[in-house]
Amino acid sequence: MRVLLIGANGYLGRFVADRLLADPAVQLTALGRGDDADVRFDLASGSPGALTRFLDAVHPGVVINCAGATRGGARELTRHNTVAVATVCEALRRSGCGARLVQIGCGAEYGPSQPGSSTAEDAVPRPGGPYGVSKLAATELVVGSGLDAVVLRVFSPAGPGTPAGSPLGRLAEAMRRAMQSGDGELKLGGLGAQRDFVDVRDVARAVHAASLSAAQGVINIGSGRAVRLRDAAAVLARVAGYAGALHELDGPPGPLRATIGHPRTDSDHTAPVAYPYPDGCGSWQQADVRTARDRLGWRPRINLEESLADIWMEAACRI
Repeated sequence: MRVLLIGANGYLGRFVADRLLADPAVQLTALGRGDDADVRFDLASGSPGALTRFLDAVHPGVVINCAGATRGGARELTRHNTVAVATVCEALRRSGCGARLVQIGCGAEYGPSQPGSSTAEDAVPRPGGPYGVSKLAATELVVGSGLDAVVLRVFSPAGPGTPAGSPLGRLAEAMRRAMQSGDGELKLGGLGAQRDFVDVRDVARAVHAASLSAAQGVINIGSGRAVRLRDAAAVLARVAGYAGALHELDGPPGPLRATIGHPRTDSDHTAPVAYPYPDGCGSWQQADVRTARDRLGWRPRINLEESLADIWMEAACRI
């Protein structure tokens, strides 16, 4: 099976590439903006015609798009997340290769959801920021393209390679600095949000499964369980061996003593949070992952503690 992977050098793309390379039946070609790509091509500025000619030459059976931007203004996000996907769809329509498209979407497309709820694929998307809007527009382009295509809406990826600017990446870096300086107290903000974390290696397995399946439309990829960032911080402290006190700047006073799996009460669900949510997803996100189980035969395998241990291992190497 010939697979064209777009964005192989990105956070998710690297793990997707590793997963595909481990399959002896896959012949992989990487397309991207970097010098280490097999083929250099910028989807945001390249023409559909040029990409069509390449598709006709390589004739892949599957195209996987892991490329995109998570930061920047609305114009940059639109170029890299929406215009780029329009280019891919148009090139595939013009090409004679008949390739299947696997597009990586994100949970931010849904926007805020009701605390305690699980978001299924038929939920009405209401993205709360330009990133989610740009990704939702890309999903609509793919679903309406008439192509053999599936969009995997990945919720909050975690694990090795987690970007330093992500919530878990910032937690690990703050803890590294505290341990390096010998601080016995760590004050952290923005820990009230609850997110559905899924390991990047499990995401790669889902992408591989989607490339082999006949499933179309939108499929959620997550753990199916929301976790408070303050709980993740407590687990990260245990993994790191940090014995200091964790204090939340924008939450209840006093040390954070909660652990992952701590039962949630009704008051937990309705407690107001005073800080903004940069991802536009509000205080709660939890994926309904039954469609991934039923249509892809996929379930997450790696728990959050293992993901956090890998995040910490990379952060500790900077001490």
